[in-house]
Amino acid sequence: MSAIGILYPGHSAEDDYPALESRLRAEGHDIALPVVHTSVGEDAHRVDALLDLGSGHRLAEGADRLLAQAPGVDAVVWACTSGSFVFGWDGAHEQVEALARRTGRPATSTSLAFVHACRTLGVSRVAVAASYPRDVAQAFVSLLARAGIEVSALGSHEIVTAAEVGTLGRDRVRELVAGVDASGAGAVLVPDTAMHTLGQVAQLEDELGTVVLTANQVSVHHGLALVGPVPTLPWLGTLFAGGTW
Repeated sequence: MSAIGILYPGHSAEDDYPALESRLRAEGHDIALPVVHTSVGEDAHRVDALLDLGSGHRLAEGADRLLAQAPGVDAVVWACTSGSFVFGWDGAHEQVEALARRTGRPATSTSLAFVHACRTLGVSRVAVAASYPRDVAQAFVSLLARAGIEVSALGSHEIVTAAEVGTLGRDRVRELVAGVDASGAGAVLVPDTAMHTLGQVAQLEDELGTVVLTANQVSVHHGLALVGPVPTLPWLGTLFAGGTW
């Protein structure tokens, strides 16, 4: 069995993970996705609040609880994009290195998982459909640039809290993703783990005619890649379907 521990801030779209685990188990995949919630000071898509959200003491406390509740985890994912990319390229790596030392397991974050997904697919030019305010979204663009990934178009939607993002229904998610200009981009990136996306990635790709990479999707993919081969799951989009669009 592969067990990927999910460190998730607060409460918004964390139910994406147990729903995915249930479907994987039903299809015969022995994969566990235990979720532990990290503490949140202020739920705000604002740089100072996000730096606090991803601070070392919050992640260390969450990591300790994860190991207490699920001692058999094989890898750890800090399932938060904004709470990792606000630290910049170097800071995001230091963040996961600290998690790996704390847990004794390989670790990643959603921001670095996006980079891994783009490299897996050979994508170097993307469009970003972000729920965040523009200044926060620009920090994600900067991290991608350090990885050699060009952002051809950026959509930002000025949603201030993760709690609000978690209430967005399928139609609103599709509208947000479709609203960014994807012409000339190899994929559309949707970087908020507070957004419910795992149940509609393949549908979004079919409707929009392009590769779609979402925060919860890439988090699971990179977590699995840290410990072994990733199963082929076409219903989770191109990333899980062998990388051919």
